[in-house]
Amino acid sequence: MKHPVDVHVGKRIRHRRWMVGMTQQQLAEKVGIKFQQIQKYETGMNRVSASRLWDIAEAVDVPISFFFEGLDADAHAAPGSSSMIPGDIMADKEALELVRSYYSIPENQRRRLFELARVLSDVA
Repeated sequence: MKHPVDVHVGKRIRHRRWMVGMTQQQLAEKVGIKFQQIQKYETGMNRVSASRLWDIAEAVDVPISFFFEGLDADAHAAPGSSSMIPGDIMADKEALELVRSYYSIPENQRRRLFELARVLSDVA
């Protein structure tokens, strides 16, 4: 049975890997394991040990705490409960693509786009 914390950490691994444009194979090579193991981590099928999480964090250039961000009290529910992390916008592939595209825009244009989005959301 998948534990909600393992699922959350796996999602965060997948999101970060995707945000930096890395394949499962590339991450696996950096960490020294097979890509199938990365698949199992990302789905929450296998738990990630502390030392392996450390290696993954270094490979994708984030602090270990990154993998636990957004985790709420519901994630401490009994294993097997179908608790969904509320507000996990990064679970949406379209949102991930938008963020990735946004950060590829030069900074001065990105600021103007941000201001435009803010104005449009205030009008809606």
